[in-house]
Amino acid sequence: MEKLRPFGPDNPHPLSVLRSELVWEGKYDEYGNRRAPDITALAVPMQRIETVDEPRARSEAQGGLFDNVTAHRDDFRNRLIWGDNRLVTASLLGEFRGSVDAIYIDPPFDVGADFTMDVAIGEEAGKLAKDQSALEMVAYRDTWGKGADSYLHMMNETLVTARELLSGRGSIFVHCDWHVGHYLKLLLDDVFGRDAFRNELVWYYRRWTARANAFQNMHDVILYYCKNPAEVLFNPIEQEGREELQKRKKRGWNSNTVETAEGRIRQLLIYDREAYDAAVKDGRVNPAEWDRVVDATKTTVAPGDVLELPILNPVAEERLGYPTQKPERLIERLFEVATEEDSLVADLFCGSGTTGAVAEKMNRRWILADLGRFAVHTTRKRMIEIQRERFAVNLPYRAFDLYNLGRYERQWWQSERLRGADAEHRMVILEFFRAEAFDTPTSELIHGRKGSAVCHVDGIDSTFSRVELELVTQAALESGAKELVCLAWEFEMDLGLECARIKNETGITVRLIQIPREIMEKNRKEPPPFLEMAALTAEAIVHAEDDPRSVDIRLTSFVPSLAEVPTKELQSIKDRAVKNGFDFIDFWAVDFDFNVEEPFHHDWQDYRLRKDRSLKTESDQRFVYDSPGQYVACVKVIDVFGADTSITVPVIYD
Repeated sequence: MEKLRPFGPDNPHPLSVLRSELVWEGKYDEYGNRRAPDITALAVPMQRIETVDEPRARSEAQGGLFDNVTAHRDDFRNRLIWGDNRLVTASLLGEFRGSVDAIYIDPPFDVGADFTMDVAIGEEAGKLAKDQSALEMVAYRDTWGKGADSYLHMMNETLVTARELLSGRGSIFVHCDWHVGHYLKLLLDDVFGRDAFRNELVWYYRRWTARANAFQNMHDVILYYCKNPAEVLFNPIEQEGREELQKRKKRGWNSNTVETAEGRIRQLLIYDREAYDAAVKDGRVNPAEWDRVVDATKTTVAPGDVLELPILNPVAEERLGYPTQKPERLIERLFEVATEEDSLVADLFCGSGTTGAVAEKMNRRWILADLGRFAVHTTRKRMIEIQRERFAVNLPYRAFDLYNLGRYERQWWQSERLRGADAEHRMVILEFFRAEAFDTPTSELIHGRKGSAVCHVDGIDSTFSRVELELVTQAALESGAKELVCLAWEFEMDLGLECARIKNETGITVRLIQIPREIMEKNRKEPPPFLEMAALTAEAIVHAEDDPRSVDIRLTSFVPSLAEVPTKELQSIKDRAVKNGFDFIDFWAVDFDFNVEEPFHHDWQDYRLRKDRSLKTESDQRFVYDSPGQYVACVKVIDVFGADTSITVPVIYD
């Protein structure tokens, strides 16, 4: 029997040679090998579903008023993407690997955070509580399902792929607070390397609370890392030196006060010539009282690592009511040092779109992504408003496109989780819908039953069409059913009108329910909300009195889906929806020359703002077609919950 050697310098104990590292469940496989994110498996094609260039589209449609010398820039189309950031980031690598100069992310970091928010209804001041969307709940459940382990696993995949997006001179800013900042610092060291750590930035703000048993929380942390320390882009900021202004007459002033007609005020801004001249012009400073004025000297220095900026107050001009919204000045400060004009920046948890707003105003290109439907809708409105504002004063702006992962995400889910079985796909859908699946269906089109209704589950790659609706309805009638539920990932437009016709002709009630994408999450156990399609009608208005004739679209009715309304308010909200469904429209847009093979083009849109709750129910585009003929317009409506509904409208133009 071999004698065991004692541990020592010649035979070190295994624990004595381990390095310090952050370890979480899933970091290593069963054999002790490090699990690297499979970027190839995560990458899926993205689908462009909308194109947005409202100022240019409106000008061109109204008789070619657009002047090519104006502020529109055609060199790059910005991107807003709806989807899981891990899939989105991996999918961007094929086109943007090594191209992004700065990434700012503000990932969820509050365990059990409540994202419930108030949403305004109609033009009145009344509001109702919007529960956090199912997608947001899924994101939080999966992020924190196994505590820090699942959070770190998600963030590791995100950061590894984000690093691949960064250019050699690129930087990443990870916004966090006391909940997980210590974890993220070690994780960033692991992914980027300790040498890539640049700063721990502190965002200091005053926020007085009634907390009495601990120090008040008055700061967040932003961890700043770079791709390559030898190449990193860093712009020192010119800051003004504070040489004291010398005064001649002694009248009891201290060095920081200026006397005015209203009394003595603190002299906080009179350190530079422009501010001084403005104060003289306004009568706040009497030059006769000063011996000399010393212009402030400007020195190029690195800014401090404490960013003292206030949080958004309730009446701030930029405030949108989004719960995690950050001030634009905070992101601007980061981009001032880490980017330059035309740099490409990205935000993978974009929330209300602050990163995109700052990038647009600083003439940076941008890519934004978020899992939440309401976040994407909020960002779309915000970026359209910035387009309009900058176009109006001839400042540069770029168009942007809206993308999602569409059926490719479903195909990935089917192959990875369901092993490609379509029968299992239908079983999963019916289980979440809490319907009974038929073991031996009497028809290949009827797959289950819920209460008195029979259920059809459409294919994972399909768009449920008029032809399918007719076939499924016939199968339901043959089974003796009086109610039919059609569950599908996507529906052909205008099927709501077909359901009404079928009800009148056959007596069978058809409900169209969209399959929620959150059922694809691997840890999902509880059923998510299944939203019935909203009902929308509209008509074309041809202005025959005009020369040339022009066209607009008028909304005639809207009945929203109310599945996300809090239960305690459901009946009163339903009553209001019946009385005036338009109150629930937050945004609507028109593509006057719609082609089903192309993305939706924003030719015109109107939307409610925080300070202006009015909404047109008829467009004022005065759209002019190139020649007489029959056309199809598409109308897209987004309600106050972020759910969208689209229909087509025939246009006869002669």
